[in-house]
Amino acid sequence: MSKALEFDKNEEMPRLEGERLVLREMREPDAESVFKIFGDPDVILYWSSPAQKLVSEARELILDARKQFESRKLIEWGVALRDTDEVIGTCTLLNIDLRHRRAEIGYALAREHWRKGYATEALDLALAFAFGPMDLHRLEADVHPENIGSFRLLEKQGFKREGYLRERWHHLGRIEDGVFLGLLRPEWLELKQSA
Repeated sequence: MSKALEFDKNEEMPRLEGERLVLREMREPDAESVFKIFGDPDVILYWSSPAQKLVSEARELILDARKQFESRKLIEWGVALRDTDEVIGTCTLLNIDLRHRRAEIGYALAREHWRKGYATEALDLALAFAFGPMDLHRLEADVHPENIGSFRLLEKQGFKREGYLRERWHHLGRIEDGVFLGLLRPEWLELKQSA
């Protein structure tokens, strides 16, 4: 049985532990923290949906993440500080396709935690899980052309720009382009071995 099929039968959302962070399932008590992230217009500036206006929307996001995990359509972890267990962001594997061994990756971090290396650590954990226990071969990311911070983060992890998608998103009354990036497991392994 492949690693991917073993993951598919696992009932619990995987918990990933790093030096300063834990990627874990989000729970109802995390709703205020999730709202702090997705209710901030600066955080969702390049997102594909508008800022949340109510804490109830954060609760709905948490419930939906659980349902989507149960159907194996996505894994949306809460990025929590190891010391306090406070959720300061999310890291997501979405559009999971185990047959073709690929998925997309996304992430968001509360503004007060930007530029502290947390996004890098969360991405390290998610990539190790995707290319390890999940046995994926390819990860993809869709980035707004002006999101320089995401380009830096992803390219540092080995992602390569593969295509420019014109007028891909309708966001906050604007039509926006997207840039597609991809990372293959052999490229990621090579980068990790040279580090």
